[in-house]
Amino acid sequence: MDTIFTRISVRHFEPKPVEEEKIDKVLRAAFAAPSAKNQQPWEFFVVTNRDVLQELGNATPYAGPVRNATAAIVVAYRKEGLNVPEFAQIDCAIATENILLELEALGLGGVMIGTAPHKPQMAAVAKAVNMPDHLEAFTVVAFGYPAKRRPQEDRYDAERIHYVK
Repeated sequence: MDTIFTRISVRHFEPKPVEEEKIDKVLRAAFAAPSAKNQQPWEFFVVTNRDVLQELGNATPYAGPVRNATAAIVVAYRKEGLNVPEFAQIDCAIATENILLELEALGLGGVMIGTAPHKPQMAAVAKAVNMPDHLEAFTVVAFGYPAKRRPQEDRYDAERIHYVK
């Protein structure tokens, strides 16, 4: 699990397109995520179209990295037919972490773009990918080949750990 300790948020990408085989592995990692009552609320929109990437790059104040990415995955969740709908966003967050870890494992890089719970930003993302009404946009992961790398900072803080014995 070295990827946990090497993964960083990558916001600048080389213009090289990501191979379909790697995108498939990333999606398989997303689908492998645990979810509440196994409801698996997620659906994924893979975006490689430059015009749509530009539109996604304007969907939120934090989405600038999408504009120079060669690909993005929009993570969405179903609004209906869920066992525990209140956990849908948590489930999508776990799937997103799996996406980010698999990107790292494949020599790619990515960044999660803050979208939910801000309704106007969620609507802008949904509009950009022509999302059906029964889905809700959760986040955008911009990704590609990193233009530069840096080491991950050590965030471990023993003072924030509390043992209950």
